[in-house]
Amino acid sequence: MKTLRDLLRQKNFMFKLGIVICLAWIVVAILAPVLAPHDPNLGDVTRKFLAPSAEHWFGTDELGRDVFSRVLYGSRVSITCGLITVLISFAVGVFFGGLAGYVGGVVDDIMMRFSEMIQSFPPLILAMVIAAALGPNISNSVLAMAIIWWPNYARLTRSIVISIKQNDYVTASRVLGATHTRILGKELLPNSVGSMVVMCTLDLGNAILMFSGLSFLGLGIQPPTAEWGAMVSAGVENSNYWWVSTFPGLAIFSVAIGANFIGDGLRDYLDPKMRRSNS
Repeated sequence: MKTLRDLLRQKNFMFKLGIVICLAWIVVAILAPVLAPHDPNLGDVTRKFLAPSAEHWFGTDELGRDVFSRVLYGSRVSITCGLITVLISFAVGVFFGGLAGYVGGVVDDIMMRFSEMIQSFPPLILAMVIAAALGPNISNSVLAMAIIWWPNYARLTRSIVISIKQNDYVTASRVLGATHTRILGKELLPNSVGSMVVMCTLDLGNAILMFSGLSFLGLGIQPPTAEWGAMVSAGVENSNYWWVSTFPGLAIFSVAIGANFIGDGLRDYLDPKMRRSNS
């Protein structure tokens, strides 16, 4: 609680704005069935491509579906998939990088060469290849993104573990007979969490962007489920009707920039020099 109060006392306006934006979208995702004025998947071809109005705030799409309702429901898919991707990448990367940094030697070399092999490919291209090979659906897209993302966490965790594993408190635990598992799990990895949290926050916006990109290309969520990237793709095919792609595009933009504002604020808070200037 003290840490949270310190964070909120920062003079960084963008950090607070990011919290408001992300919390607002989380509330929208949870309450989408209550807030949506229309069924997101129920269309009426006699009402297709209606411009924004009092009845349809964001207009209607090519099938006569309410764009506002689909944006609300799309938040549930895009935000959830972004969160799951980041959490999986975090868990795999921290374990992999922590083990490599602690054991060292040949094990470290082999594990890091494997992560570098994955990082050598362009991320979006590799995600597209994996998603296409596994089949275009939501779970395969999340898995594809997690595969390309975890090496970033692994390399950062490894560098932190290497820098702190010779500290006195780690040596004291070893002398007292602590097992390697306990030293790694109780002493080393918890001290890596701060940097990992910042990375997770910054990656959340990127994960939502990439998932939307895969859906835009037809490799993510499949129709008729509402999802922001797929909605933007439909709008591109009907470019004369600007509202079809503009509003889901703005939704993607707002979540991504909100997550980045929070990540920047957390990074400043963890930097002692920046913390003093913002307090």
